Amino acid sequence: MDFSDDVTNTLEGQLDDLDPETRRLAFDALWRESAHGEIPLPPPTDWLNLHCHSFFSFNGYGYSPLGIVWRARKNGLFAVGLVDFDVLDGVSEFLYGCSCLGLKGGAGFETRVYIPEFADREINSPGEPGISYHMGMGFIPGMVNQPDVIENLAKTAQNRTREITRRVNEHISEISLDFEREVLPMTPAGNATERHVCAAYEKKSKVFWPDSASRARWWAGKLGVDEQTVLSAVDNPPAMQALIRSKLMKKGGPGYIVSEPDAFPSLQTVNEFTLANGAIPTMTFLDGTSAGEQALDELMDLMQASGVIAANIIPDRNWNYRDPEVRSRKAALMRDFLTKAKKRVMPVFAGTEMNAHGQRFVDDFTAPEMAEHHEQFKQGAWFLHAHTALQIRDGMGFHSDWARSYLPLNDKRVAFYTEAGRKLPPLAHPDLQAFHREMTPSDILRILEQRAG
Repeated sequence: MDFSDDVTNTLEGQLDDLDPETRRLAFDALWRESAHGEIPLPPPTDWLNLHCHSFFSFNGYGYSPLGIVWRARKNGLFAVGLVDFDVLDGVSEFLYGCSCLGLKGGAGFETRVYIPEFADREINSPGEPGISYHMGMGFIPGMVNQPDVIENLAKTAQNRTREITRRVNEHISEISLDFEREVLPMTPAGNATERHVCAAYEKKSKVFWPDSASRARWWAGKLGVDEQTVLSAVDNPPAMQALIRSKLMKKGGPGYIVSEPDAFPSLQTVNEFTLANGAIPTMTFLDGTSAGEQALDELMDLMQASGVIAANIIPDRNWNYRDPEVRSRKAALMRDFLTKAKKRVMPVFAGTEMNAHGQRFVDDFTAPEMAEHHEQFKQGAWFLHAHTALQIRDGMGFHSDWARSYLPLNDKRVAFYTEAGRKLPPLAHPDLQAFHREMTPSDILRILEQRAG
């Protein structure tokens, strides 16, 4: 390995440092090197990942927003999206990185909401009827409107994580954690999750039982599983952490907290917050097998009536199975959902999450089940990019008065942002300065067409 490779590897490692200045300096150095041809980057493909969690909530590989952007560009993606649980802490950093490296995309958050109309039906949060994962996408840097909403989301999540830790501490008192001293320092901004806590327990157990066999024996007793099961995971941190989480924090475990409706915000509250910030209310689809998602038309009607514009899907869990029957059934359910979304003129944001180790960095778009929907997923990326770019440029996002005055009908507006996003340059590109609120959507498309020609 020559010196330049050493420097590059060092800088890439610093991209995920908890200190913002360290990772910003590392990113800027990598960006400059790539711009000067010192670090060769592949030409962009038509692949994308619009659902990436960063270490501001939890990333299975420890990636920061800048770390995600750099790796996306290095892997030839043309578009990338940031989605963190209950916080918007990474939005500015992420969009800065996209601007520098010429990536399309956008950023937002994910949370859980309570939907009383589905109180007796599970939707997409396993084992929790009436609870639905929900998103807001297309946020931009700057002051957040209705900040108490996002602050309360983060506070509620933190209180829950602390209570889980307290309960689990009682069960495994030998390695009980000091939340302030042993968990929070693992995060860049204090948003600790169950996964952080599991990582802290797994790490601390190694201090008390350095020997794998002894450690496995102890964990087997605490987790209520056979020793061989633990032995197969004990030297694999991600696998061991997943086992700890499933046995101690999920249903039936000592740390499990029953989800009560009043512990979650309403769908309307989250949508109103998203809209107040000019962003895109976004429903999420799991895999179509729950009672709630079996009533898909009813669910989508409710979502659209509440203000939802777009939908999110994690495709890999909707087709990537060894069993051909399961694979075929899941792919059919995904196809049904995507067909309904298309008929309803709902842009779809697709990605891999990466909030657990082992999840892909990018979907396999060569797989037949993915290739079938690739165009629809690209259209979602174009839509999100145009909304984000024009909102940053002159407050001309999807929900702006500018957009509504020229394109009052939802389907026409979606069509404009999708087509504009296909042709618009990346964020911060000088060509974006040509667009302003005195122009019509037709003016913008005409200029983009001329430049493309």
